Amino acid sequence: MNDTSRILIVEDDEALASELIRGLEHAGWRADHVSCLADAFEAVIQRNYRVVLLDRTLPDGDGLSLVAAVKSRPNPPPVIILSARDRIADRVQGLDAGADDYLIKPFAFGELLARLRAAARRKSSPHAKTPPVALGNLTFDADARQVDVGGSTINLPRRELALLEILLRGSGRVLQREFLETELFGIDSDSSTNALETQVSRLRRRLTAAGADIEVRTVRGIGYMIRPC
Repeated sequence: MNDTSRILIVEDDEALASELIRGLEHAGWRADHVSCLADAFEAVIQRNYRVVLLDRTLPDGDGLSLVAAVKSRPNPPPVIILSARDRIADRVQGLDAGADDYLIKPFAFGELLARLRAAARRKSSPHAKTPPVALGNLTFDADARQVDVGGSTINLPRRELALLEILLRGSGRVLQREFLETELFGIDSDSSTNALETQVSRLRRRLTAAGADIEVRTVRGIGYMIRPC
């Protein structure tokens, strides 16, 4: 499965998280793992996940507080709660908060996979469309993979288009260069140290040539951010 099929695991039990990651990868899914709410909020802002697997008892609060943030995203992912809280009232609370499913720990991994596949099918419904993202006079249609500036379509090479999409998802926020490099080139990439700078420079030139009134700003020592001029 490609990057649009990544799963986010929000779980502070490191042993369980490791088991989930191994099982999911064996089943063909790619997974990211965070162990607290603060990192989970950052993750859902920066990436469009296929499904979120969410523990409730986290070191910095109840996982339910993340659900509203997930559901506020364009084309939001399904949320499956994984919790030892097994009372009917707990399950009702989770579903009323906006979760799509509630699985009680301990659970059979096969059951989790079945629920995960069902949730992914619902997200993949042909009726689900991702709203275009607009910034300044630029509009990005993720479904059509199309960029318009001032009403005119511009063509971007695949990697520059991917970079623009990542920056737009984090619009107004500084995205760390390590995060951008992983997104663009992969964790195990042997790309040169200036590969990201090259892509940013090329994207800037194309946006300027097209008359886009946005800028990709360098935040020295940290990374990049995109914002209106």
